[in-house]
Amino acid sequence: MFNKKDPKRQQCMLTGKFRKKGYDWWWHSFTAINRNTKEEKAFFAEFFLINPALGGNEPIFGQLKENKEKGIRPSYLMVKCGTWGHDAKQLHRFFGWNQVKVHMGIPFQIEAKDCYLDNERLRLKVEVNDSINHPEWMCSDGSIEMELTMSKEITYNVGYGASGLFRALKAYEMYWHAEGIKTKYFGTIIYNGEVYDVLPDKSYGYQDKNWGSNFTTPWVWLSSNCLKSNITGNVLSNSAFEIGGGKPKVFGISLDRKLLGCMYYEGKEMEFNFSKFWTGSKTSFSCGVEDGYMKWHVLQSTKKYIMESEIQCKLDEMLLVNYEDPNGDKRYNNLYNGGTGTGNIKIYEKRGKEKILIDDIEASHIGCEYGEFDK
Repeated sequence: MFNKKDPKRQQCMLTGKFRKKGYDWWWHSFTAINRNTKEEKAFFAEFFLINPALGGNEPIFGQLKENKEKGIRPSYLMVKCGTWGHDAKQLHRFFGWNQVKVHMGIPFQIEAKDCYLDNERLRLKVEVNDSINHPEWMCSDGSIEMELTMSKEITYNVGYGASGLFRALKAYEMYWHAEGIKTKYFGTIIYNGEVYDVLPDKSYGYQDKNWGSNFTTPWVWLSSNCLKSNITGNVLSNSAFEIGGGKPKVFGISLDRKLLGCMYYEGKEMEFNFSKFWTGSKTSFSCGVEDGYMKWHVLQSTKKYIMESEIQCKLDEMLLVNYEDPNGDKRYNNLYNGGTGTGNIKIYEKRGKEKILIDDIEASHIGCEYGEFDK
């Protein structure tokens, strides 16, 4: 059973060695409606914490030349937000650790001035000017305010990889927990002076978190809960799919290209998880740019089910999302990230040597990502 909430995995994980060399983030993405034009627009928001034990009154940027030369590593809370579409952009606001309050237990809470996050509420205000003269900010100019509440309806709990023992040992280089692969958001966004309404049944929302000592490469993420059956024509209102991963490292050893994935199909669970070896989970995937699109083909199977996903997103509606790792390196300069993907998903049940089509699904409002470390 993967649809199981876990407040322990939602809490801040920056303990032990992760305090000096670690990151933790809570990611949110959703769709809003322009109050005047009624047009949809996809947004995202993230609270990204890095190396708290190295911090002080002001944020420390690993990308500054003088810090690189001295081996000074980054330390801050970065409130990251932005939008996808033809004007896709990311905005960053940074706080020194002495400006940040983090409740390390359950439920988690993060607060810095007029920015706040917990399991049910998100509030932020980010305004950036003169980013062209501050490349260490890794963002564009603009302004966003958000005041949102959220309700997580479907969870992808990946199981063993993020379990208590593996968390305590800090065995993985990068951990993942998706508390809300279907999350209903409600509230208001003001983006560059335009007002947007976020409505629960039209938000197509998503929330997950990652933490660890570094990032995976390649990096793959696909998810949506805006699904419709091409067979019956019905909207699948109690469904969501999720795919994520790349090339995990356990105790410093790289595993082969691995993805985790699931389909929650109108209450039925289908999971494709390499750590649950007894299910016979297998995955193959390819990703790349073609004809102005980023495209993903993912084939996943177990002893019981097959899921085949064909996803695409227009490159001019995506952005190159920016992070620096706990060492202060920015190894991703072509990490394509989007929220307006579309595609097709076919799910099958295996019966002996036959595969029986369960459904042929049209997916939209897909959150999507792909990139590899710079060579």
